[in-house]
Amino acid sequence: MNDQFPFYIGWGTLALINAGLAQTKHRNGLLWWLCSLFLGPIATLLIVILPRVAPGLDEA
Repeated sequence: MNDQFPFYIGWGTLALINAGLAQTKHRNGLLWWLCSLFLGPIATLLIVILPRVAPGLDEA
């Protein structure tokens, strides 16, 4: 029927994983989720390479 369907499932799953990974590094998960929808594995590489952001003063 539609051979592209599993591709979209994998791409969407990767975007969700990237959002969670970004949040563990104190980055904006929603922003990285959107970037991951367009960049995919490149966004994963960027999240892994970029250093952790220092948490804000309101976070303890």
